[in-house]
Amino acid sequence: MLMITSFANPRVAQAFVDYMQTQGIILTIQHHAQSDVWLADESQAERVKAELARFLENPGHPRYSAASWQSGQVGSGLHYRRFPLRAALRERGGPITLSVFVLCVIVFLLIYTVGREPVLLWLAWPYDASVQFEAWRYFSHALMHFSLVHIIFNLFWWWYLGGIVEKRLGAGKLLVITLISALLSGFLQYKLAGPWFGGLSGVVYALIGYVWLRGEWDPARPVWLPRGLAIFTMVLLAAEWFGVLASNSATGAHTAGLVIGLAMAVVDSQNARKRT
Repeated sequence: MLMITSFANPRVAQAFVDYMQTQGIILTIQHHAQSDVWLADESQAERVKAELARFLENPGHPRYSAASWQSGQVGSGLHYRRFPLRAALRERGGPITLSVFVLCVIVFLLIYTVGREPVLLWLAWPYDASVQFEAWRYFSHALMHFSLVHIIFNLFWWWYLGGIVEKRLGAGKLLVITLISALLSGFLQYKLAGPWFGGLSGVVYALIGYVWLRGEWDPARPVWLPRGLAIFTMVLLAAEWFGVLASNSATGAHTAGLVIGLAMAVVDSQNARKRT
């Protein structure tokens, strides 16, 4: 065992340990008067010290908070104040994330009070020439969900991934991803299955593709998603195409959303590399 360094602030120590875990290096913390960071595999010492110097230059960089969110351990010995649900939602998401979240809930409640058909007629993708100039329809289909499982799944990933993007890259970036993916995923789903569809899943797939690939390709890693989760998403999408899952899955929207998210991540990562 080799002691790497000591931190006066245990939360700072945990942030560094969490980040190194995402790099495949396991460190441990011993809390005494200070928080001592130890390395078991001494052959990795040079790499750890290089990363430590980088960490100390800017311990508040988003790459470290992202790592703590993804890899933080519940047994770290740190104790945090519990937050009520409303505070937790605000902590994770910004105005765009929370506004879309609330709109989806309102539309869901309308579907189960007013009825599915009136809501579809008002918000669905343009279903004939008489409504093709009602511009909101090209986006509002994403707000409709038709079961409790459907809305819970989509809103969890929207809050989780949309919140990451909005907090770390800005509301403008989240808005652009949302509008483009809603429009293009809706268009492909309309071409494949007609206008009577709904759900935020096309946008969610775009966010999955964007956050994962941006984390892989951008040297600064402003956003990050575990590689295994991205692979699982692609396997799930392949299963939809081969009919393994339910036949009413919005496969066109999911596919278009994922491709759009990946494409936007490529462009943004290349621009970030040029800047650095």
